[in-house]
Amino acid sequence: MARTPRPPKPTPAELDLLRVLWHLGPSTVKQVHEARQRERPDLTYATVLRLLQVMHFKGLLKRDERQRSHVYAAAQAQGSLQTRLLDDLIHKAFAGSGKDLVLAALRGDRVSDAEREEIQRFLEETRDD
Repeated sequence: MARTPRPPKPTPAELDLLRVLWHLGPSTVKQVHEARQRERPDLTYATVLRLLQVMHFKGLLKRDERQRSHVYAAAQAQGSLQTRLLDDLIHKAFAGSGKDLVLAALRGDRVSDAEREEIQRFLEETRDD
């Protein structure tokens, strides 16, 4: 049985637009551009359009062409793609050790006290599972 090839890993710019689409849901180029302009006023409509078209070609996005303004949506759920990227990171940077990844993330000031408390609660809740 032939496997469906996984879409390529998104570039940082593509991941940025995927976050917008995961937040907004299916959206037009104009909607994605407006959402990104709040943080990146230098980002042009043409750049967003080009990136969305490339992402569609790569299989990262689905495009609904039934309306005059095409509507783009993520081809993969946020959790699914994040898990895939995390698996790649664990394999490449931490020799396959999830523990080493977690310990590296918890070192220093990357995690706030509130986040540490949330992590601790999660560990306690899942201890019995």
